[in-house]
Amino acid sequence: MQINRLVSTIFLVAGIGLLIFGISAMDSIGSDISRFFTGTPTDKSVWLVIGGLVSLAIGASGMFMGRSKA
Repeated sequence: MQINRLVSTIFLVAGIGLLIFGISAMDSIGSDISRFFTGTPTDKSVWLVIGGLVSLAIGASGMFMGRSKA
């Protein structure tokens, strides 16, 4: 069970990091220029945020699943 908890923690930390980088990238000058011409932020920033949310969901579900089995 400790391995599952470790992997879940790694996913949580990675998800937080990806969200921070994604939100930061959305506020960048490159993203502002893309938003001006296309109306949407850059693909990189969107994928970072999506990856962060997915990673957080995997990590959180792993943490809660591990608790319910114990």
